[in-house]
Amino acid sequence: MLTSRLNLWPRLQLLRSCSTTSMGQRKETTSYDTIHDPLQAHALKEQCILVDENDKAIGAATKADCHRVHPETGAVKLHRAFSVFLFNTKGEMLVQRRSVHKITFPDTYTNACCSHPLYDIEQERQEPNALGIRLAAQRRLNYELGIPTDEIQPDNFNYLTRIHYANTGDGVWGEHEIDYILFLQKDVTLKPNANEVSEVRYLKREEIDDAISKFSAPLTPWFALILRHRLKQWWDNLHRLQQFEDLQNIQRF
Repeated sequence: MLTSRLNLWPRLQLLRSCSTTSMGQRKETTSYDTIHDPLQAHALKEQCILVDENDKAIGAATKADCHRVHPETGAVKLHRAFSVFLFNTKGEMLVQRRSVHKITFPDTYTNACCSHPLYDIEQERQEPNALGIRLAAQRRLNYELGIPTDEIQPDNFNYLTRIHYANTGDGVWGEHEIDYILFLQKDVTLKPNANEVSEVRYLKREEIDDAISKFSAPLTPWFALILRHRLKQWWDNLHRLQQFEDLQNIQRF
């Protein structure tokens, strides 16, 4: 049975009560499969890449471990991620509404695709020219939005910079990421995965503020942060993005 918007809160409350202490760390004792959508619960087992504040890879942890907010300190493990901003050839930007099935930030609006390179996939651990990130983005655009992998190649992405941000979300699930910002301008075939995405739409640059003010759901914290600090400038310069590349520094707003 599909999870509705109305029963998300009781499930989150149940998650808060389902932990014990083992080896000095809090550990889940309730199966995610019994609480969340099965596909989303299965994804929690994927291994993300842990990094330090300089984006040096230091290990791996499950997606669940990377997104759980520590109940005492409020800390969330720092890991590597990416955000894709997709534009069509008319310069309109694709936004998606995350499915109510999503465990982190469900039913929120965000940019085209936000996810992680996986430690489990050796190719996605490649760091030169952010190749692992690009391959992960290609994979997730196919999975979330149904974009055929032959329509987007790794070198089609404009890698602009990295952003370090944290957000404790609902106090149970949060974010703490070194987020690689990828821009892509291309007309693509869309067939959204309903388990991941409930809505997609293209927005015009001159209408962005008005459109967002009329959204019936909030923005994800990373999308709101990028929109506030950089997005409009980058959007205004889609045909000369190279001058805005900053691949050496990690942005902290």
